[in-house]
Amino acid sequence: QVQLVESGGGLVQPGGSLRLSCAASGRISGIYPMGWYRQAPGKQRELVAHITSIVGADVADSVKGRFTISRDNAENTVYLQMNGLKPEDTAVYSCNLQTATMTYWGKGTLVTVSS
Repeated sequence: QVQLVESGGGLVQPGGSLRLSCAASGRISGIYPMGWYRQAPGKQRELVAHITSIVGADVADSVKGRFTISRDNAENTVYLQMNGLKPEDTAVYSCNLQTATMTYWGKGTLVTVSS
């Protein structure tokens, strides 16, 4: 079993920055692809950023140039650095980890961008 715990969300003004963390623990026997997703009220969940151990990292067009995903393999943690935040970035941000047979999800952390 794998557990994912997100942290770092909160209230920030437009143009501000936040850094989200997702710590993975449990039965982790390798370096797996991990991703950040977000779901705004009344909208479908969307992929924000994704990182693998081989191909690299990628972010959605809507956040390109503002968000960066990175990982610390020794700590089994993935980060999402969010700069230039906009009100439309308001959402619950969740991370996931994909093994060959399972996809695990955290409970999410709320990011609110408002003045």
